[in-house]
Amino acid sequence: MMNIEASCYCAAVKYSATSHTPYPYMRCYCSFCRKTSGSAGYAVNIMAQADSLVVEGQEALAFHFGYEHDPETDVLKQNQNRRYFCKHCGSPLWAADPSWPQWIYPFAGSINTALPKPPEMVHIMLDFAVSWVDVPKGEGHRHFARYPDESIASWHKRHGLYDPA
Repeated sequence: MMNIEASCYCAAVKYSATSHTPYPYMRCYCSFCRKTSGSAGYAVNIMAQADSLVVEGQEALAFHFGYEHDPETDVLKQNQNRRYFCKHCGSPLWAADPSWPQWIYPFAGSINTALPKPPEMVHIMLDFAVSWVDVPKGEGHRHFARYPDESIASWHKRHGLYDPA
């Protein structure tokens, strides 16, 4: 178990939470993660307990709903996944989905606590990766066109890194 401390860039929003799955091992290359994180190719989430979330600076906190891309129709459809960010500096902070109310998904880039280095990287949503991003290959990298079947908790358990304490 790890207590994480996090903040936005301008420090108007600070938050803390407890994570049993603190290894930032999964890189998502979907267009939504790229564009809302402002990154060249991926966003990284970990998982934390929603009931442990403590937020300072709630007045600067905002959210937007997530979207799902339907490859059959090439249409974006709003879903119930909420992505929280600072309304002053725009820093992405965490995501939450009512399908799993017990969890929040902090963006690793917002976390100030030193996170442990994962033993492997999992690259997901590669069907949506832009052509100019080089996705690392070789030993220590697994690749998925969309989502893998393995959950964040299952990945941590498979590597002996899940800490239920």
